[in-house]
Amino acid sequence: QVHLVESGGGSVQAGGSLRLSCAASGDTYRRRCMGWFRQTPGKEREGVARIYTDGSVPHSADSVKGRFTISTDSTTNTLYLQMDSLKPEDTAMYYCAAADGICFLTRTGSFRYWGQGTQVTVSS
Repeated sequence: QVHLVESGGGSVQAGGSLRLSCAASGDTYRRRCMGWFRQTPGKEREGVARIYTDGSVPHSADSVKGRFTISTDSTTNTLYLQMDSLKPEDTAMYYCAAADGICFLTRTGSFRYWGQGTQVTVSS
């Protein structure tokens, strides 16, 4: 079992930056795929970026490539999402997720554990 708690969301103007954090607890002793997703009302949850807990194989969605950076700190079991050059269309609830096995950014079902989310609002 993995428990995930996100933090770092807030309101920012377009062009600004935010850094999201996701603290993991529980079964954090093995290499695991973790990711960030986002969702706006009435839309499906969208994969933003994913990485393995040893920092390997990072991958980002085309919509955020070059602006968002995913990273991990294995000493504190924390997942990060550095978001730069934010746009109003980045406004969403952002969720941290962890998988038991192979994960796919395009398949929310490949992630088993989810946090409660943190709201990001970008104004123009």
